Amino acid sequence: MSATTLTRARPGYHDAVARFRIEDAMAGLRGDLETGLNACVECCDRHCGVNRVALRCLSADETLTEYTFEELRDMSARVANLFSDKGIRPGDVVAGLLPRTVDLVAVVLGAWRLGAVYQPLFTAFGPKAIEHRLKTSGAKLVVTNTAQRPKLDEVEDCPLVATVRADEEKLAPEDIDFRDALSTASAGFEPVMRRGEDLFMMMSTSGTTGLPKGVPVPLRALLAFGAYMRDAVDLREEDVFWNIADPGWAYGLYYALTGPLLLGQPTIFYEGGFTAETTCRIIRRMGVTSLAGSPTAYRLLTAAGPEAAAEIKGQLRVVSSAGEPLNPEIIRWFAEHLSVPIHDHYGQTEMGMCVNNHHGLDHPVRPGSAGLAMPGYRVVVLDDEGNELGPNQPGVLAIDMKRSPLMWFSGYLNQATPALAGGYYRTGDSVEFEPDGSISFIGRSDDVITSSGYRIGPFDVESALIEHPAVVEAAVVGVPDPERTELVKAFVVLAKGVEGSDALSEELAQHVKKRLSAHAYPRMIDFVEDLPKTPSGKIQRFILRKAEVEKLARN
Repeated sequence: MSATTLTRARPGYHDAVARFRIEDAMAGLRGDLETGLNACVECCDRHCGVNRVALRCLSADETLTEYTFEELRDMSARVANLFSDKGIRPGDVVAGLLPRTVDLVAVVLGAWRLGAVYQPLFTAFGPKAIEHRLKTSGAKLVVTNTAQRPKLDEVEDCPLVATVRADEEKLAPEDIDFRDALSTASAGFEPVMRRGEDLFMMMSTSGTTGLPKGVPVPLRALLAFGAYMRDAVDLREEDVFWNIADPGWAYGLYYALTGPLLLGQPTIFYEGGFTAETTCRIIRRMGVTSLAGSPTAYRLLTAAGPEAAAEIKGQLRVVSSAGEPLNPEIIRWFAEHLSVPIHDHYGQTEMGMCVNNHHGLDHPVRPGSAGLAMPGYRVVVLDDEGNELGPNQPGVLAIDMKRSPLMWFSGYLNQATPALAGGYYRTGDSVEFEPDGSISFIGRSDDVITSSGYRIGPFDVESALIEHPAVVEAAVVGVPDPERTELVKAFVVLAKGVEGSDALSEELAQHVKKRLSAHAYPRMIDFVEDLPKTPSGKIQRFILRKAEVEKLARN
């Protein structure tokens, strides 16, 4: 399918904002926020009847298996019957520690069909990370496979376990044989209706600034997830959509699984790991026209060079990026070597995506900008006293709760949420409005560097560094200094075949100074093999900053 056949006029952004009504966001849903709805019905059952493919699963060796909405409906009913037989009730939490397979989708939909709450567990987690999340949620059951099962042996007070196994694999005596139990379960289960404020997901924060916190997700979040897929991703009926994010994390669960199925669109799951070569091969083979993922993945794709992407040039219609700010150099690379716009989207586990360069709405896109508030949200910039700021005044990005009908977050699970105060939710991200109403990202509040009286956003310095052909990735932090308060220090991952040297450090410093300003360049540069990241791929600057402080203390 040629991307050129998919062009059409887009509605204007400001018209979409002015015309937004919550009733329109609910259009097409079978249920109602007040009288009751069911997430499995909205993401599966209501799309049955036309034998449409819902899920395309590629195994690690890239064997393709497709499943229709009807098949997923029957699987979900069998899973719901299994869970019910084991004592799971509406409102109970069921956790999934599974790779990207049809079993994971069946567990999610089956839990929702029963009116239960699904909790994702990323397969790269160790036992302690799993234990903390299960203890936080109070999960009653965990579904896993034989590869992941040993981790649960080290989890204190582990709940009941159901295990997916192949015929030759052994099962722990106390476990439920997941597939065997499904083979005898009924394919009929009446969906349990719940209200809009009832939960259907239990997420966790990424833990970048402390222990992960539980994030309850109510059913009314479906409206926001659908709006993002329509307005920002611009998912169309004729698209082939692939979100490469893992559903063990928010962007993957919200928008690789829930969002496309909610719109009745097929989604792709690939069980293998990410490589630039594999990604390009799958895009070509599956005819992908709409791609979503993180800047980390896109940086690796650009590092592989234009030759790796030559066969898919012109095939993609749109590319969406989320998880951390998108560097302008990546935007230029995608335009030049793939002939496709890649747009930056901003959000958090706590609220999904809410500031976007919208593929589906017509508005100017400024490179380096996070975009404009999605219709259904009112975004503001606050100072330390909670006052709303105007253009070009740095402050904290916040959501005006009363004037954001799509905002669904109401606080962390069983703990105080200081970020919710005075009618606003403060994201903790430092930004500023541009005169056109778009948001420029500066950094996490803790990441902003103060040097000689200047406030320096690490993202700007990192973006300038990545523009240099020798640099693949960069992270920038402030290092304490008695004279300047902080000095800018960069940690740089070099391109293949490039060696670090004092001469290259000076060249990079001058490159940034020329691109930005005389005060915002790195005075210190370390060349490193890789950067510390969360399992979802976000750079953990606080680890680098902490190591520098400890180094100074030792000296």
